[in-house]
Amino acid sequence: MGGFNGYKPAMAMVGLQCIYTGLALFTRAALLQGMSPRVFVVYRQGVATLIMAPIACFTRWRNPYKTSLGLRTFSLIFITSLIGVTGNQNAYFEGLYLSSSTITTAMTNLLPVMTFVMATIVGMEKVNFQSLRSIAKIIGTIFSVGGAICMALVKGPKVLNIKLLPSKSLLLGMGEDENLQLGCVFLFISCLCWSFWMIMQVPISASCPDHLYSTLWMCLLTTIQSAIYTFVTEPDLQVWNLHSYLELGSCLYAGIGTAVSFFVQAWCIQLRGPVFVAMFSPLCTVITAIIASLFLHEKLYVGSLVGALAVIIGLYIVLWGKAKDLEEIKQDTKDIPKLEGDQTKSIQVLIDQSVEKSKSCTSELEESLLPDK
Repeated sequence: MGGFNGYKPAMAMVGLQCIYTGLALFTRAALLQGMSPRVFVVYRQGVATLIMAPIACFTRWRNPYKTSLGLRTFSLIFITSLIGVTGNQNAYFEGLYLSSSTITTAMTNLLPVMTFVMATIVGMEKVNFQSLRSIAKIIGTIFSVGGAICMALVKGPKVLNIKLLPSKSLLLGMGEDENLQLGCVFLFISCLCWSFWMIMQVPISASCPDHLYSTLWMCLLTTIQSAIYTFVTEPDLQVWNLHSYLELGSCLYAGIGTAVSFFVQAWCIQLRGPVFVAMFSPLCTVITAIIASLFLHEKLYVGSLVGALAVIIGLYIVLWGKAKDLEEIKQDTKDIPKLEGDQTKSIQVLIDQSVEKSKSCTSELEESLLPDK
């Protein structure tokens, strides 16, 4: 059972990448129909807040050991929501609208590199070029990112083109007013903000261990922040109208996915760290390529297969390095109680010796002061 529990964070992150794949595909279709990316962020976060509110309140009502939200914790959550969620989501969906689903999922594979660099700068990750674990994480990151870029840019001969749907795909189509360069800039900014969010989960989890409660506050604050930003940038109230079931369904799917993703990522970051969570992002590109090939009339090329293989190899290399880090941490944790126990025994022996010596000195003193009979 303990071995299965060790695989739960990895299984949760794989499922999360499937959610991100559906989000990229359906959201792209809704944006092409004319929905504003900024309005979409507000609706998405609003739905997530409505979903998280009863769940978080119920769990806190059942939990007798509730953690209070102090000024420091609220400040951390507010800043993280502003930069890591509001900035991230607005930049992400703006980039998705200006580019495409394929380019978006490929660009987000920069997330592991940015998170690894940020974590190293703040001291959460240690880089030792003489350590095999550190070298493995660096090589694995390069493999994963390089494989994702290969999937997006390198074609080669066509391998497979299965058409399971008779109609032409609309989900991965490119818009007429696309601006790929500007879209990539927005996606790059989104990755920076996303990496910041992952790094900030460490102090937030330490201040507020209740992930549901902190997630609820993030969703609520992001909804308010995004609404203010949308009203400032788009004062026309007509942009808030939903014109199709696809737009409504995309907002609902995104809101549910947001609520699930926030909780799963915060839980996995607390267990394995931010770099572990970030390293699963290349899988989204792999899953998108497979779905696009089977259902959306996208052609599968040799470059896509080579890139997918590189992503998987790099992922396992990094996971191996992280597993070795966990083993070292567990070993150090086991050694601490043993050392404390040995020190306690030594101190107890010294105390006993001091007591015996004190008794001996007291006895000698009493004998010398007693009058001779």
